[in-house]
Amino acid sequence: MTTRSSVVGIDLGTTFSLAAFVEDGRPQVVRDEQGAALVPSCISFHDDGTVLVGSAAKERALSDPTHTIFSAKRLMGRTLAELREELKLIPHQIVERESEGGRKVLMVEIGGKAYTPQELSAMLLKEVRKRAGNPMKAVITVPAYFDDAQRQATRDAGRIAGLDVLRIVNEPTAAALAYGLDKRDAGLIAVYDLGGGTFDCSILQVTDGVFRVLATNGDTFLGGDDFDHALMEAVAGRMGVELSQKDPELLQHLRDAAEKTKIALSAQEVAECVVDLPGRPFRTTFNRGEFETMIAPLVDRTLAKCRDAMKDAGKTSVDEVVLVGGSSRVPLVRKRVEEFFGRKPHTDFNPDEVVALGAAVQADILAGRRTDVLLLDVVPLSLGIETLGGVVDKVIHRNSTVPCLETVRYSTAKDNQTAILVNIYQGERELTKDCRLLGQFKLGGIPPMPAQLPQVDITFMLDANAMLKVTAVEKRSGKQASVEVRAAFGLTPQEVEELVLESVEHAHEDYAARQFIDFRNKAEGDLRHTEKALERVGQALDEMVRTGIAQATADLKAAMAGKDHQALQQAVARFGDATRPLAEVQWNANLNQMWAGKREDEISTEPPSK
Repeated sequence: MTTRSSVVGIDLGTTFSLAAFVEDGRPQVVRDEQGAALVPSCISFHDDGTVLVGSAAKERALSDPTHTIFSAKRLMGRTLAELREELKLIPHQIVERESEGGRKVLMVEIGGKAYTPQELSAMLLKEVRKRAGNPMKAVITVPAYFDDAQRQATRDAGRIAGLDVLRIVNEPTAAALAYGLDKRDAGLIAVYDLGGGTFDCSILQVTDGVFRVLATNGDTFLGGDDFDHALMEAVAGRMGVELSQKDPELLQHLRDAAEKTKIALSAQEVAECVVDLPGRPFRTTFNRGEFETMIAPLVDRTLAKCRDAMKDAGKTSVDEVVLVGGSSRVPLVRKRVEEFFGRKPHTDFNPDEVVALGAAVQADILAGRRTDVLLLDVVPLSLGIETLGGVVDKVIHRNSTVPCLETVRYSTAKDNQTAILVNIYQGERELTKDCRLLGQFKLGGIPPMPAQLPQVDITFMLDANAMLKVTAVEKRSGKQASVEVRAAFGLTPQEVEELVLESVEHAHEDYAARQFIDFRNKAEGDLRHTEKALERVGQALDEMVRTGIAQATADLKAAMAGKDHQALQQAVARFGDATRPLAEVQWNANLNQMWAGKREDEISTEPPSK
């Protein structure tokens, strides 16, 4: 009897997303009817309000770039200021609005509406969840170098998608789990994870099933998208045009051509780059050497992060190297990684699927079906509070093992001070202006005392998901205050809850819209096949059958122009009934053609011999 874990593992990726389960003790990715595991992380909005997600959305990217969104992961937990360099390459409008309490919220404006990155990511998660059979619980992976704001945004996206997110797991850790390296008695592992939009390097120590991350380093704005951008700039230079949001059609065609060229150059030395822009097509060629020269500085940046991770871990060599992420297929990347670590990397698994497989293993652990592995991850960036002079006093240092709890005692700066404002920051710099403000809260009711006399204990508690809670207690009076840290930008818990309720309220109409899209796609295919069959064998049908097909065709097209999925379903069925005689005539014609020209002695009615 097949046994499947009740918790799904999901890799919410920049370029592709996918799900995996542990079934009969082995992690397996979820595939569709065509055997595809990857869901393109694309979302396309129709003028009539319907939304396409995945492959269908990607197909519309070239014809309708201003209504198609990609790489939403790179927007998660970001501010508009952090996206300045990216904006010229994004064909849709990105704005920043103020929510309650002055909280800033990043929004993508498209089709007359505005969506947060969390909402867009939730649309992707819903599609992945649907493919996996609509499980209720999930483990979702994030880049190891995602900060608190980005992890919160990912968890919020899961909630909006209707998922109970049991754990946020770092992608490199998940990848190492998938390789089964947790079964080693002991070993030091480097995981090099170069995805579509992010890069991580993690150093892990495995001892008797205890899986401990020693250090992690990375860049959440460095990935395969940047390889594409380098090619886009080069092609634009050869075309004599500038990259600009004002020409979204050009941007999307350049992006598509660059991605195809990058993939081709991983398998061959020379590739043609075709920008199939209506009215102004352009062709050029790149050799692998030219491409490697373009991306060499980007690869160097990844290796600098690897060097920092090794230094933080206090190690000079490793036993194993694991390559993760689709961009790790690039030959220059594999060559440089092998040179850097002095080890030939593991490439046994599909680098696009390995993170989801590892997430499934962690999901199986949380479901209580596996007890032989213990994961000990780390916090990627230091956490602290602001002290006098705009200085950040670090309470939890980067690469501390999570979960963790740290308490530091502070006091007041002025006589008779009755309250303190606790500003919480994340980052490695010494001054607040160079770090990221995560949140703040006020501890009031402190009895008036001379400066430095009150004793305020501030405790940082970081859970297994690297989610932070900060508590302040004045020891003499017992006054206390606490906050579950939310970034100073992003959605509030109330806003997330509203989006969750909204998705429940609209579940029926969302299902109906999806059903309509599915039936419309089938109808379009049926109409194409029927048109070709009529051209070929239509003259063999009697007049009544041809009239019936014509009427059914008209009814089907009318139903496709509406919005009623049940009416369209019925029209598809009637069309199938009307065209059945045509299908039979075509089948007979195919048989006759197959046997045409054979000699009579070649046609046998005898059973085959063994």
